[in-house]
Amino acid sequence: MIKRRSFLIGAAAGAGVLGLNGGRLLAAPSVLSSSVQLMPREGSGPRIVICGGGWGGLTAARHLREEIPEADVILLERNPFFWSCPMSNKWLIDVVDTAFLTHDMLAPAQAHGYKLVHCEITEIERDKKQVRTSRGVVDYDYLILSGGIRNDYEAWFGNDQTAIEQTRRNFPSAYIPSSEHIALKNKLKNFKGGVIVMTLPPPPHRCPPSPYERACLMAWHIKTNNIPGKILILDPKPRIAPIGAGYKAAFDELYPDIITHVPNARVKSVDPFNKRISTEAGDFDFDDAVLMPPHQASDLVWRADLIGKDAEGKPTGWADMHPRLYHANSDEDVYIVGDSMGAISPQFGHYPKSGHVANYIAKIVARNIAQRVRGEEVVAELPDNLCYMLVNGDPLEAISVEFLYDVGPDGLVRQTQIDIDVRTPDLMDEDFVWIKGMFDDFLV
Repeated sequence: MIKRRSFLIGAAAGAGVLGLNGGRLLAAPSVLSSSVQLMPREGSGPRIVICGGGWGGLTAARHLREEIPEADVILLERNPFFWSCPMSNKWLIDVVDTAFLTHDMLAPAQAHGYKLVHCEITEIERDKKQVRTSRGVVDYDYLILSGGIRNDYEAWFGNDQTAIEQTRRNFPSAYIPSSEHIALKNKLKNFKGGVIVMTLPPPPHRCPPSPYERACLMAWHIKTNNIPGKILILDPKPRIAPIGAGYKAAFDELYPDIITHVPNARVKSVDPFNKRISTEAGDFDFDDAVLMPPHQASDLVWRADLIGKDAEGKPTGWADMHPRLYHANSDEDVYIVGDSMGAISPQFGHYPKSGHVANYIAKIVARNIAQRVRGEEVVAELPDNLCYMLVNGDPLEAISVEFLYDVGPDGLVRQTQIDIDVRTPDLMDEDFVWIKGMFDDFLV
């Protein structure tokens, strides 16, 4: 930890820039320390710090500035640019290019007047209402945690870091924006044949239908290039879900000789050295793999000590939060947005951990914080969710799923799921309209 921290501080000092402050570049101090106050407050409004610059964090930053123009909004993000996980499966087979997924984060910060600081978040001290980073300390009145997910490799390997690194390096999950996406694309382009095993995380996990989409597009590449390859989907669920009928039709009609779906295949153990997986549905050897471990709330939520506990007192892995107002149950000044969110309702569990939901919840939270600042009644709102999934590369044909929410007579949130299982080019067209609207909302 000390070596990593020293490296980050040294790298930051070499960069000489903190980020953007309302359109002005912030000069880095000559000596960086986690105890240095990062920046003075500006204006008379509240200071709102957002940890994480993905779909939820970028949306929250923009809409907070619109809802509370006097607010001092600071966005902390470790990555130098934005990378969209939504649409990244299409990128694997070159339906979209890298420029479509990657975006500059300085431009929206300048356009909307919030401060962007590229840094590592090292500690969250809620008792002091401050965030420690590799560039100094930031205090806050309200805090938004929007760090997405973490890969829970420990569920497979415990503290065996050698096995964890072997898995990350050779069989990347590519579920978090990082170089793993590039590694997976290179793996697919260089694949010459054999059995690819794809493990699916147990629910809840990021974007439930996306692993099936990834399998379809990888299979399309294998089929189109006449590669003697197979894809074995090890699914912990008893059936394909969501969009079960649509995906089953794609597997059976488009890729019957390539994709095999194995239900009830919860992982028992993984041997990344000998390329063998043991599951409740049997043991499987593989030539290559996309190993997606269980998901949990991001490290930010763990550092803030806001992980929920189950009836037995064990960590749930997800944020302990109010299901309608989205703040932590133990701290009303800390909000959780996006994939780290905890359970919402006993009827369906979690909201889908998708970019659409992260964007929607971020806008709700911005409005709720504005209502609190103005002394108004806080209005609880519900999101919706919409996902399009490409299943065929030529012609481009997609299926989709929509989730609608309301509150039942018992006061609990209810979910209605609408699957569109018939693949059509029209749904792919709708997908591009949807993503443009999303990007326009928080990247322009």
